[in-house]
Amino acid sequence: MSWTSFAWRGVGGVSLYISRREVKRTVGSYSSPPCAWFCEAVALVFSGRPIRGTAAAPPRRCPRSSVHDLSLSFLRQSVFPPPSSCVSDAVFAWSKAAEMENIKSPFKGIRADLRGRASCYKQDWINGLRSGISILAPTAYIFFASALPVIAFGEQLSRDTEGSLSTVETLASTAICGIIHSIFGGQPLLILGVAEPTVIMYTYLYKFAKGREGLGSELYLAWAGWVCVWTALLLFLLAIFNASNIINRFTRVAGELFGMLITILFIQEAIKGAVSEFKIPKAEDQNLLKYQFQWLYTNGLLGIIFTFGVLYTALKSRKARSWLYGTGWLRSFTADYGVPLMVLLWTALSFSLPNKVPSGVPRRLFSPLPWESASLHHWTIIKDMGRVSPAHVFTALIPAVMIASLYFFDHSVASQLAQQKEFNLKNPSAYHYDIFLLGFLTLLCGLIGLPPSNGVLPQSPMHTKSLAVLKRQHIRRKMIKSARESIRRKASNSEIYGKMQDAFIEMENSPVTSSVVKELEDLKEAVVQSSKGDEEKASFDPEKQIDAYLPVRVNEQRLSNLLQSVLVAASVCAMPMIKLIPTSVLWGYFAYMAIDSLPGNQFWERMLFLFITPSRRYRVLEGVHASYVESVPFKYIATFTIFQFVYLLLCFGVTKIPIAGILFPLPFFLLISIRQHVLPKLFNPHHLQELDAAEYEEVTLTPRFSLSLSRQEREILHFGSMEDEDEKSDAEIFDELTTSRGELKVRTVSFTEDGRNQVHPEDTISLE
Repeated sequence: MSWTSFAWRGVGGVSLYISRREVKRTVGSYSSPPCAWFCEAVALVFSGRPIRGTAAAPPRRCPRSSVHDLSLSFLRQSVFPPPSSCVSDAVFAWSKAAEMENIKSPFKGIRADLRGRASCYKQDWINGLRSGISILAPTAYIFFASALPVIAFGEQLSRDTEGSLSTVETLASTAICGIIHSIFGGQPLLILGVAEPTVIMYTYLYKFAKGREGLGSELYLAWAGWVCVWTALLLFLLAIFNASNIINRFTRVAGELFGMLITILFIQEAIKGAVSEFKIPKAEDQNLLKYQFQWLYTNGLLGIIFTFGVLYTALKSRKARSWLYGTGWLRSFTADYGVPLMVLLWTALSFSLPNKVPSGVPRRLFSPLPWESASLHHWTIIKDMGRVSPAHVFTALIPAVMIASLYFFDHSVASQLAQQKEFNLKNPSAYHYDIFLLGFLTLLCGLIGLPPSNGVLPQSPMHTKSLAVLKRQHIRRKMIKSARESIRRKASNSEIYGKMQDAFIEMENSPVTSSVVKELEDLKEAVVQSSKGDEEKASFDPEKQIDAYLPVRVNEQRLSNLLQSVLVAASVCAMPMIKLIPTSVLWGYFAYMAIDSLPGNQFWERMLFLFITPSRRYRVLEGVHASYVESVPFKYIATFTIFQFVYLLLCFGVTKIPIAGILFPLPFFLLISIRQHVLPKLFNPHHLQELDAAEYEEVTLTPRFSLSLSRQEREILHFGSMEDEDEKSDAEIFDELTTSRGELKVRTVSFTEDGRNQVHPEDTISLE
């Protein structure tokens, strides 16, 4: 059995061994003794003993912070779904006790984070410098992925705040916060930038200030500065009292709802932008030639062409790795840089119009230059903060609570996805310290009149993935070379594996090899098994085996984040060129961001699943599919999805309330209580764990049995022939293993294969 097992070391040396997948499949069949044992296991976790490393979660080179809290998070998210009220109450009671302990121990998490990251700080820079020129590839990749959305959000802010903020401010904020975080931040893989939630909140702040006596447009940024002061104070308190330990309360249902809300807002912005191309902007002279009916109509038609042109070509180029044409290098280059190339292409096409077309058709991005007075006055906004009345200063606390909550959630989730356990990072996390630093960055941005930046998705996990590809290429090349040398000497498969293992350990550059050897167990088994059977099956292909079983490794360093932030800063000086981009191209990019975020969102996939006719649902099982399709009956999938859809409409409706729309993060925090107390009463615990799993799990083989299919549908289920896979590059492999939001999928075979659904608790839990 190759399933991963986890072990806790408890009091008196007692070990509790649990197969994670077996426990997951047997939920609901536990009797009371296992429940009592589980409560004891929770107590052992909170005894403060560290979790022993395994193949899936090897020991860290640097000590991870807050073992109690890491244990609780890991335990509640992925190891034990709550099989009964006994277990749920036990976990809830212990989590409450842990939270009280955290409140009584201020600065505990920050101190632990600083100790852990200090021991790795020097190595972070050494790793980046040793990468040489190859570090420029992930740097350029993440720069374009970060800069384009910031430019688009700047145009949206400029329109929604009537020019009070623009692309200059969003780029400057992203650059300043990115540089500071790359040097002083805890997790250097985390990418910071101005995101859509910030744009939404600053738009609400402007609408509120504009119509208020004593504020108005003149003191809008000064009042926003006070909002940032309160927000920073709240973030400081959250970090000091170890609030990051409760981030695991935001389960997948909350993250997917938040992602879908942002997707809807992106589409809404794209539609509003495309429609606005047919209208005359406010405060513009209607007698200008470009605003005459025929040219205004021409501008609108060109806007539609450019919007859909960017959308279509960007989506096509994003899938370039699956093209049948071109070399592997060309396909990878197009997939990585195709979107910014399409923006450049359609911008260039906008200059191919006849000379008779008046200037201003098509409409282009409007933003003051960085050295003009309209931009320079932001840096001295602190002078105007004293003009804000005390009443409005204290009123700023209300939106600050919402913004602090939103930043805490968004920043922590982005950091989580940037350091998923499947990435096998060596260095420790720094959730508490990063939230503390985020408070400082928010304060700094507020005092200089910039919209704050926070951790962004999907750029953060994309950054980690690009560095994983870079590290994998180096290790793969070394291991294949050693394997081929052994094959030429006609060595046995065991000897071949030994050479491959030595090469991996050498590239790993770690004094502790036991955990590394455990990570290579699957590769060892595959290499040894290839020598068994008939001659046709005995042929050994080192490239194929290494691609399938090579553990993920990430080049953990700070240089790529620093360089991409410097490039964003250089973009501020390139504003004369950025202003040449047609606004309709940005509306197309908004639509692209919305559509590209849908694949991998289980909420979206379940909505599509509801519209598949019963007689054709078996086709879903013939391809790669989420595990809940097999394990959860269709009526419960439909009920859970409808609940999410209704809640999504509620969240979207809150954003439409004129002034109270600033409270739109509130429903996501109410969802914590609903998920913890209401949903467990409406759904079977096993079904709820599958539908709201902590990790994205896909099944790769077609099953013989599924709870989502009727008996007639099961009868027509058939197997297709397996075709030989083409050789794939590292980037293609990682594209298949990650969702659009950068989340690693957990690929497994169908648990209904070979009778694996016949699992018994006594076979999975043993005591030493």
